[in-house]
This record gives sequence, C-alpha cells and structure tokens, in this order.
Amino acid sequence: MNRHELSTEHADLRAAVETFAQTEVAPVIGDFYERGAFPYEIVAKMGRMGLFGLPFPEEYGGMGGDYFALCLALEELARVDSSVAITLEAGVSLGAMPLHRFGSEEQKKTYLPRLTSGEALGAFGLTEPDGGSDAGATKTTARLENGEWVINGTKSFITNSGTDITALVTVTAVTGEREDGRPEISSILVPKGTPGFSVGQKYSKVGWNASDTNELVFEDCRVPEANLVGERGRGYAQFLRILDEGRIAIAALSVGLAQGCVDESVRYAHEREAFGGSIARYQAIQFKIAEMEARTYSARLAYYDAASRMLAGEPFKKEAAIAKLIASNAAMDNARDATQVFGGYGFMNDYAVGRFYRDAKILEIGEGTSEVQKMLIARELGLPA
Repeated sequence: MNRHELSTEHADLRAAVETFAQTEVAPVIGDFYERGAFPYEIVAKMGRMGLFGLPFPEEYGGMGGDYFALCLALEELARVDSSVAITLEAGVSLGAMPLHRFGSEEQKKTYLPRLTSGEALGAFGLTEPDGGSDAGATKTTARLENGEWVINGTKSFITNSGTDITALVTVTAVTGEREDGRPEISSILVPKGTPGFSVGQKYSKVGWNASDTNELVFEDCRVPEANLVGERGRGYAQFLRILDEGRIAIAALSVGLAQGCVDESVRYAHEREAFGGSIARYQAIQFKIAEMEARTYSARLAYYDAASRMLAGEPFKKEAAIAKLIASNAAMDNARDATQVFGGYGFMNDYAVGRFYRDAKILEIGEGTSEVQKMLIARELGLPA
C-alpha cells in the first residue's frame, strides 16, 4: 500500500461502502438512534457484504483482505453514523481479532466463521468500574479448579456484549501472581449463556445510541481450562497489541465523523439563506469549513501512515497513538464547528450534525484517552515513564 494512494481494490471497497452508507444507513439510522435500538438488519447487510470478515483469512470465512480495508470501511460508515461504525469496529478488532491473533486452532475453527460472517458478534471485556485507563489494575479473577476457570468480577462499558447475536466475550482476569509480585493477567473466552455470566442493563449514553453497550458480571462463572486465549499470563501484553491496532481503526472512524461534518456543513451552507443570500458567501463560514477540511485531511494522512507501517511489519505504536490523538481531536472540533454552522438546527436531533456532536466526545476517551495517547507518544520518544 502506498502511504497516500489507494490500490484499485481498496478504492473499490471504499466506494462500495460509501454507497451502502448513503443508501442503506443514512435514511433510517436516525430513528434507531433516537429509540436507542440496535440496527440488526443493517448489521446483517454488512455481514453479507463481508465487512466483518475484511481482515481475516478465507479459511476462517474471511475476505482475505487487510486491516487497512477495515479502516476504509469504518471511515465511510462513520461519515453517516458512528453507532454502525463502532459496531463493526468492535466486532472485528475487539471481538474476533483476539481469537485470530492469539486463539487456538480449535477456538478459531469454532468461533471465527460466525464472527467473520457477521452472523454473530464477539466482545472484549477489559475495562472495569474502578479501572478506567489503568487496565493493569484488573480486579476480575479466574482460578483453576478441577480443569475449569472460575471467574468472578465485573466489566464495564463493553460494546456488542448484550445483543441477540452476541456469541462470546473474551475477558481479562488475574490468574495468579508473577515472580515480581505483580498480578498475572490472562485472557479467557466466555461463551454467551454460560452459567454465572450475566449481562447488565444497557447504559443510557450521550452518544452511540444505536450501538450496544453493557456491564458484564461474572459470579463463579465456570468455563473449560481450554478457553484460555493465548498463553497464560500474557493477557495484558495481548490486549496492548490489540489496542495498538484498534487505535488506527478508531482514528479512521474519527476521520469519518470529521468528514461527515464537512459534508453536512458544505451542503447546509449552500442551502441556508440569511441576510439576502446563502451563508456560503460569508468568509466566516468559509474559513470555518476550510479549517474543518484541513483537520480531516491531516488526520486521514496520519491513520493512512500508521496503517501502512502496521501492514509493512514496521513499528507503529507511536504512529497509531498520534493518529488516534489527531483524529479524535479533529472529530470533536469539527462536530463543534459544524453545529455552529447549522446554528439552532445543529442543536436538533433531526439533523446528522446533532448526532455527530453527541458521538464525537467518546472518541477522545475510548480505546485510550487522549492523555494516554500523549503518554504513549512521550514514552516512544524516550521520555521517562
């Protein structure tokens, strides 16, 4: 992949998802959003398009593509709606990717075909009520007892965890103590319906209202010892790898929201008349939209670069953090400016920019806050931890 140009395959995919987003998502998603309803039919259509299988091998039902293809799809979906985009992002990078990267062959054959087809969704149980950004302070525990892991604890803010098509959640849990006295953290797969595993009521959220987010509770939840994902004690390191990749995906989603703000603002500026003509004539409006486009352009180049480094097998931790930081800032700034361009109408949920404004803030928090991204960048520059 050239760091600034799309291959024919990537360009065709981007165009196909753009058409899908504009024709299948845009006309109906506002109703789902306001009702707080999960858009099952839209998700099913994305599955039939192969979007959930984009970066996975064909032997597991995937499309044989790459992670950049996923990012392009996320950007186009988020130009219209972030709830749909985050459902895809979490289903792929957090639900299926841990199994693809670290799971046993049996786990892959059992679960990946359903996840890559979009028939089922997976979730990743990392965040805890008292943990937040300090994921290393995991309190959920899992002890081995008669060939089974017995899991106890609570996970919070878990996407795709309570839908009718959720099949599993991979959770991080303390499974012992390391030689240096720090907790040994491992990843364990828990199928939906396992006794002792319950899904709490969904959260009342500011944004992403057509996506699924729940608290998860484990009370003496028992799964086979073979449900360990990857090596025992490597769960923390595994999740760091997953988050590095996921930050590129969230950057792409953020760029999509930022671009959607530009698209809507340009359209509205031509349509809206005030003081004898369209507001597009006024330099104040032109400059505001020009700044929005500049932010979006810069953020897109940042995630393109991070993705290209990842695909080339080069170090990309710093670049992923930079992309996520820049893109989430661009999304938040553009959402604020787009709302200003729309004036009073921007404060109405009938308009897409109202949703964009509500959806933008979480992008500066999820999969690593902006403060965490700055910390990671500083460490990669050799500054003390």
